[in-house]
Amino acid sequence: MSELPIPEARDHLSEVAHDAAGGQVIYLTDEHGERLAAIVPADVAVAGAAAVEALEDAEDVRAAHAALAEPGPNVPLESVLAKYADDLDAYPDAR
Repeated sequence: MSELPIPEARDHLSEVAHDAAGGQVIYLTDEHGERLAAIVPADVAVAGAAAVEALEDAEDVRAAHAALAEPGPNVPLESVLAKYADDLDAYPDAR
């Protein structure tokens, strides 16, 4: 694991990319030494993106269950589509 100021990383981007491809994590820092971002191996980025997607999916499921548990009438989809038909015209693939 290493840290590099952004200008230095920019000047040595090929080397930094190869280091990351080799398994290193390189943190990019600002002029005060604060970490702003990281260059990571591609497999780490893919795993991180998948983890974020899974968390978002879980939150969507939780929100859907909460919405279904709310009291109130069930509204048929046809009624919703009819009510918002004008708005949906801007999105032809939504139907």
